[in-house]
Amino acid sequence: MTDESHAQPVQPATASGMSATTLGPAPSEPREPAVHPPLETLLELQDLDTVLSQLQHRKATLPERQELARLTSALSELGRRAAEIQGSRRELVERQEALEADIATTTARRESLEQRMYAARGTPARDLQAMDEEVRHLRERRGHMEDAELEVMVALEPLDAELATLEAQGAQLRAQADQVRATLGEMESGIEEELTVHLGARDVVAAALPEDLRGRYESLRARLGGTGAARLVGTRCSGCHLELPSMEVERIRHLPQGTVVTCEQCGRILVLAAPSPAG
Repeated sequence: MTDESHAQPVQPATASGMSATTLGPAPSEPREPAVHPPLETLLELQDLDTVLSQLQHRKATLPERQELARLTSALSELGRRAAEIQGSRRELVERQEALEADIATTTARRESLEQRMYAARGTPARDLQAMDEEVRHLRERRGHMEDAELEVMVALEPLDAELATLEAQGAQLRAQADQVRATLGEMESGIEEELTVHLGARDVVAAALPEDLRGRYESLRARLGGTGAARLVGTRCSGCHLELPSMEVERIRHLPQGTVVTCEQCGRILVLAAPSPAG
């Protein structure tokens, strides 16, 4: 539907102070576009905003960013698995250290008893028998503890092997991540340069628009997914891609030049597309 409350043509002043619509093009000059200059500027602003949105989307969806996220996730999983293995290994090492300490204590006690037995003279037979029994018991205990220590050492071997494998895999993934991160940085820098150029151009174009038209466009753009102005191509709105009734299109075409109208389907500002040059 036509926005009657905003259907006032915007006519820029010429150097002579006359309305631009009173001056026809010189015979030798190219034909002026059918749209009014402020609306041409509005379309130029919309085109710049579209490019800016595309650049921002491109930056956010760079394949290198997804690959870096994949590598980071893989490294995190490796770290989690390594932490689990290190926890299990730590328990085994503590068990091995405790066994070694017990073996040392048992060995020292056995050697002390053996020295007393060898040096004993006049010691009652009953005491010697008791010491001999304790020595035998200490030997058996040491044997059990050494068997247990061997089991611990055997259990440590696959854990150490897996940790070494994880470390090698982690080193490879970190190298890949560093390379991808460097490439991503280069890609982002290139896009940032393009964004800076287009943002500068946008500031210039936006400043050339009448304040009320610019404010209305910005409001529509924020509400309608980044597109506040669209071309009317034939009977189709390029913003929502829907057809307008033929009678409505004809009415719009016969409005005074520069009249601000909106698409009755989506509410965007409609601008008549410039006619194609005659072949």
